[in-house]
Amino acid sequence: MSDYMLLDISIEKQIATIELRRLARENRGGKGAQRAAEVGRALNELRDNKDARVIVITGKDNVFTIPPSSYGHHGNPGSDYDIMSGVTRAVEAICTIDKPVIAKVNGHAIGFGANLVLGCDFIVAAEDAVIADHHMSCGELVIDGEARGSADHCMVTGDGGAVFAPLKMPRAMAMEYLLLARPFTGKELAAMGVINYAVPRDQLDAKVQDIAERLIKRNAYALAFNKRILNKQVLASFNLVHDAALGYEFLNFYMQTSQAKALGEGRGENKL
Repeated sequence: MSDYMLLDISIEKQIATIELRRLARENRGGKGAQRAAEVGRALNELRDNKDARVIVITGKDNVFTIPPSSYGHHGNPGSDYDIMSGVTRAVEAICTIDKPVIAKVNGHAIGFGANLVLGCDFIVAAEDAVIADHHMSCGELVIDGEARGSADHCMVTGDGGAVFAPLKMPRAMAMEYLLLARPFTGKELAAMGVINYAVPRDQLDAKVQDIAERLIKRNAYALAFNKRILNKQVLASFNLVHDAALGYEFLNFYMQTSQAKALGEGRGENKL
């Protein structure tokens, strides 16, 4: 396996674990795109690794992923390209990999991590873990007493939410999840059938291990072919939606930047 700065990867008894390292508060800016790119690279490496038959994605300690509280990392062509390509590689990899991928949601999954969770084949979450897309938060999404996104942060979700949420959630809930940045607990999502299981934290490891071991008992080729069939619909959604969503997010950002300047100069309105 390659060296990774933001992931820890291990393989034991045919179960590969991708652990998302927790970013220090002062070191979160600009790291989201890098981590997305590393997730895509790790999935593609594990795709061809014959020692790994099942992949588990989880977070470090008691956090799956939490994004920065302030943004503004767009505007540099090189950085913008890195964001677009990194996110695209990760979302595409989760849509196309033939090996089963299990999300072990050990803590809050906000932003890209939340949408990565929804893209997994099996999802097991701690009952109190919060899963939320922060793009349209407008300062209303508060996690552990801290707002995720400023009052003027209101963006198209371009990192997989538009691909996976409509596939996994009832339409009404997907609208609230994406357009109002409504947070859901693992327990709520399990009750809606969006995720497989919500369990107490002390039962999370055992539940994920049980699913992984049962998958390993299945014929590897039959499992891969079945995943390829089931992923046809997911891949169709990716091909239909992802580029548009990511493109609109970047357009949205530049429009809001221009709008803020216009409003500051006494011109421009927040209406169609």
